[in-house]
Amino acid sequence: MHDAARMTRVLVTGAHGFLGRHAVPALRAAGYAVWPVPAGSDLLDPAVRRRVVAEAGASHLLHLAWIATPGVYWRAPANLDWVAASLDLLRLFGAAGGTRAVLAGSCAEYAWGPPRLAEDAPCEPATLYGAAKDATRRLAMAYAREAGLSVAWARLFFLYGPGERPGRLVSDAIAALRAGEAFPTSVGSQRRDFLHVADAAQALVTLLGSAAMGAVNIGSGEAVTVRSLLGTLADRLGGRGLLQFGARPMAVGDPAVIEADVTRLSQETGFLPRFDLAAGLVDSIAAAMAQDSA
Repeated sequence: MHDAARMTRVLVTGAHGFLGRHAVPALRAAGYAVWPVPAGSDLLDPAVRRRVVAEAGASHLLHLAWIATPGVYWRAPANLDWVAASLDLLRLFGAAGGTRAVLAGSCAEYAWGPPRLAEDAPCEPATLYGAAKDATRRLAMAYAREAGLSVAWARLFFLYGPGERPGRLVSDAIAALRAGEAFPTSVGSQRRDFLHVADAAQALVTLLGSAAMGAVNIGSGEAVTVRSLLGTLADRLGGRGLLQFGARPMAVGDPAVIEADVTRLSQETGFLPRFDLAAGLVDSIAAAMAQDSA
């Protein structure tokens, strides 16, 4: 992939976010010339979108930017703004001569319920966020067919790892356990497909360099219980007794399992994750400790 990527310029939105901070160095390591949208740029402003596309002069696009505030993004009306902004960005990119794009989607697009989700599973989102992502995918792919663009839609599952902001499961659990504080949680029986953020970034790089089009799941392919994940953290940090399972109710309608079928990802891009869950959690703990000592 290094030969194919050499001198290829990629416009990256969300380059300073949780996933983007890992994707940018992964792209550079693969030989891409990276044009990250500057921090603080408001991509909801049409003039800003026009400027960044014109300045980048990129043949490839990795679009990661979206509202992602924990506890807010699921129902935020701003999701509607990001639908329009994302579609306009793709249109501008294509009009400027761009040829290949990967846009970030979400497992929240699916109708949750089946134990394992392949890309052709029904999409019946339960949240505004999921519906906005699904609508963007449908319109983006329709535009891509009309414009002759090569577009892949990366359906991200549950990411964790260095740089994860407060308000998310792994970062909050590490912070509480390191501080010797109780961590109230649900019974933890729900199984989720967790993927280390650096692996997710590398998956996006391999997807960008592939010929795969349409929806492609980005996950580990193996769901584990939340109880197991938290237990692994507690074993590393001490404080099993700090985990208060059942102290919080399960969310209404919370599915028992959300697991990715990653057949397309592995077969069409050759991607294999570097971290298993245990190693990934150790890396997350080490990153939190390093940040505190910096």
